Amino acid sequence: MHNIVTVNGQLPGPTLFVNNGDTLVVKIYNNGPYNATIHWHGIHQLRTGWADGPEYITQCPIQPGASYTYRFTIVDQEGTLWWHAHVSWLRATVHGAIVIYPKKGSSYPFPKPKDEATIVLGEWWNSNPMDVVYQAALIGAAPNISDAYTINGQPGDLYPCSSSDTFKLQVTFGETYLLRIVGAALNTELFFKIADHEFIVVAVDASYTKPYRTDVIMITPGQTADILLTANRAPGQYYMAARAYSSSLAAPYDNTTTTAILTYDSSTSTFQSEPLLPTLPLYNDTTAVTEFTTSLRSLASSEHPVEVPQTIDESIITTVGLGLRPCLPDETCQGPGGEKFIASMNNISFVFPTISILQAYYFAINGVFNPEFPSNPPIEFDYTGSENIPADLWNPESDTRVRVIIYDSNVQLVFQGTNIVSGENHPMHLHGFDFYVVGEGFGNYDPLLHPLNFNLDDPPKRNTVGVPANGWAAIRFKANNPGAWFLHCHLDVHLMWGLTTVFLVTNGPGLLTLEAPPPDLPKGV
Repeated sequence: MHNIVTVNGQLPGPTLFVNNGDTLVVKIYNNGPYNATIHWHGIHQLRTGWADGPEYITQCPIQPGASYTYRFTIVDQEGTLWWHAHVSWLRATVHGAIVIYPKKGSSYPFPKPKDEATIVLGEWWNSNPMDVVYQAALIGAAPNISDAYTINGQPGDLYPCSSSDTFKLQVTFGETYLLRIVGAALNTELFFKIADHEFIVVAVDASYTKPYRTDVIMITPGQTADILLTANRAPGQYYMAARAYSSSLAAPYDNTTTTAILTYDSSTSTFQSEPLLPTLPLYNDTTAVTEFTTSLRSLASSEHPVEVPQTIDESIITTVGLGLRPCLPDETCQGPGGEKFIASMNNISFVFPTISILQAYYFAINGVFNPEFPSNPPIEFDYTGSENIPADLWNPESDTRVRVIIYDSNVQLVFQGTNIVSGENHPMHLHGFDFYVVGEGFGNYDPLLHPLNFNLDDPPKRNTVGVPANGWAAIRFKANNPGAWFLHCHLDVHLMWGLTTVFLVTNGPGLLTLEAPPPDLPKGV
């Protein structure tokens, strides 16, 4: 047993219920033993980059005993997002949902459900997660895998510890419910399914989709999904369940299953009291993942139009993958071959500064970051093959490298997975923007061939995209939000190894500029 850090004593933390157009003022008191920040995941933070939250990117952390007030407005967003700590592995227990309702007088682009429920999928360690990550960083090995997954803070009754507290959702036959699913796991992508029920996906990452009927979804850390569930089965109890999608052939994973219970409010003699368990896809069922991700389409209605950039001002291709750093004489290294794990984008492993990048940019402090993040990989090779990988690419350069983007540029960014150490699905999250996923595939990206098949009509809009294992994903967005925007893998083990960079978007004309920093912005030590 160990103590955990929570918000207001809750796991998950409190859900924020707001409307599109609302302004939020949230004061964070850090009464815990660790530095802390809060990131409002998926909130655009238009001109309010100081409220975005990642440590040493937009602010220095809130030190124990200190406080900081986040102020921001929800602008043209509705659906399900979430908030979480953005310091080390603190978000394992410091997270919660954000429910953004339409503006008053507006409505959903689908029939109003009878009720709603939030389903937060999490990950649990029996040891203190902050100790787990510290030990892993010390020896350069992969951190210990989790001991359980959770639904709304509880592992469920397939584990020996929480049968009495398993989350239960009561439904009435014939009624439809909106389930808001949040991917809050730390290092694991998860399949989610409800026994003997289909449902309709109507939104992902707070962006409406064309209705998509399925019986299973895969949700990465950082992603959300809104689904409509109609209670149309025989009265009884049915498990909601989630377990790992593990795309790497080399990485260990937690092979347990978390459950909650969907229960019909019926007392008839035919009521099935023993819950039915769904058959989830196998842990390595990439076919099921691909079918789900490639079936999503933006709603593309007059009220929710698609605005995919049709021309490109900034084109970037970046590798995303792992590496190994040789062990120094005074180190103990327990990674493969006696080396240390490292990760990179375009062969640059990100080094966090000691003051925030946004502060350095705003106040013109030199020497904090290098603004020359490259547009292409340093060496072209068979990225997803296993032979003839240049030796230099196993040990990437370490640097605080960022990319400067001119305000209002149309950006195309292609993530190219690599098979260095091991190919893996990387959920890449961009702060400050939504983007359109215009294409994805397996193998090496072909800049002449693959764009011919990009979906520029109704691609799904997201803030976090899963780059297929040994594959690629292409996104487009308009850089119309000034600030320093973190771009990183949302598997926190990869973030700590350096699979990240920052987009610095310059100020626009007139009022389209970053606001001044608030007076209580935390100062560096």
